[in-house]
Amino acid sequence: MTEKRAQDAGTRDDEAVSTFVERFAAQMVDAGMQRMSARVFACLLASDSGVLTSAELGERLQVSPAAVSGAIRYLSQVDMVSREREPGSRRDRYRVHSDQWYEALARRDSVVTRWESTLREGVESLGEDSPAGRRMRETLAFFEFLHAELPGLLGRWREHRDRMRADQAG
Repeated sequence: MTEKRAQDAGTRDDEAVSTFVERFAAQMVDAGMQRMSARVFACLLASDSGVLTSAELGERLQVSPAAVSGAIRYLSQVDMVSREREPGSRRDRYRVHSDQWYEALARRDSVVTRWESTLREGVESLGEDSPAGRRMRETLAFFEFLHAELPGLLGRWREHRDRMRADQAG
């Protein structure tokens, strides 16, 4: 059922959805995301299609096109949304994918690898036995552990997700 049909059928409580969007966005802000980017992301996530235009986002969030544009720019840079052309139109629409969190975490693997390299340099420059060197070495050990465990964790998630989808389809 499309969002429009769900709304027409009275199955979607717009106020409850808005409350969810603002609450989840506030939690993402608490975790370090920019406020407007968090609101736009939560709004996309809460849409049935996962795809909205800038105008639709602005209308739902009651914000200016400029605010949406800045948020989309940030979300695109960190690969949390993708931009696509609306068929037969010059308007862009923005998409959040259902496997968004998986993809975001998988892409972080290269970041963790760079951090490991820099942390190794930090351990060497500080000296392994200095207080700062020991703290740096433990931080490095954490990221090495995370890097080693991430492929297995992501694989287990894919298996779990596939079982959930099969259960929902069956």
